[in-house]
Amino acid sequence: MADDEYLDAVDYTRDDIDVEDFAETKFAVKLNDVSRSYKAGRMDIEALRNVSLEVKLGDFIVIAGHSGSGKTTLLNIIGAIDLSSSGRVYVMDVPINDYDEAFRSSFRLSNTGFIFQSYNLVSTLTAVENVMFPMQLSDKSHSKLHDEAIMLLERVKMDHRADHLPWQLSSGEQQRVAIARAMANDPPIILADEPTANLDGDSGQMVRDLLIELNEMGKAVIVMTHDEGIIKQSGIRRFTMNEGVLTENV
Repeated sequence: MADDEYLDAVDYTRDDIDVEDFAETKFAVKLNDVSRSYKAGRMDIEALRNVSLEVKLGDFIVIAGHSGSGKTTLLNIIGAIDLSSSGRVYVMDVPINDYDEAFRSSFRLSNTGFIFQSYNLVSTLTAVENVMFPMQLSDKSHSKLHDEAIMLLERVKMDHRADHLPWQLSSGEQQRVAIARAMANDPPIILADEPTANLDGDSGQMVRDLLIELNEMGKAVIVMTHDEGIIKQSGIRRFTMNEGVLTENV
């Protein structure tokens, strides 16, 4: 599909565009020949090479690859944390690289939920405060946001630890709080980078089950992982990343 067809009837000259402006989202994520290179001294490092990918709402995408293959770079570009060097990046039909950091920041808060290998919880915030953190742009009252955060913690069976700081939680508990935080604002896209890598068997299985549950809710779930328990799940699309090149496994 040509870019001019893909962008029909949408005014991208506005700086206040919202996903609700679209009658129907064609793709949760669409990448056209996306590359990302870095300078390392005098060397050019190609982290991504002409990556193309189409992800619809309800898709479960699993990308495997060795460390340094480009998986995290790809996830950061999809999540509007990093910018591509070339190519086109669309998230919820929005050409996200065409906008400034202020827009991208508010956009990813509303449209993407991140789950990291290292959890990335704010050390000085309690579990419930960490879940509330992405809700900062909401015009709801503090008490309403608190109630919603508690409900999200209940879904991951962590409401009884709502007032605990991250250091008071086990690795599995921290990851469950991180998943509750990723569900804040009910984003249509969930991005996970090695979400089970630091977890024991039971905690890892709980995270796998939560990812499946989020996907069954109609969310696009994109996971970078070495976890065979995730890779071998049925009903998913499997890819391999190798030296910045993305290949679908068929």
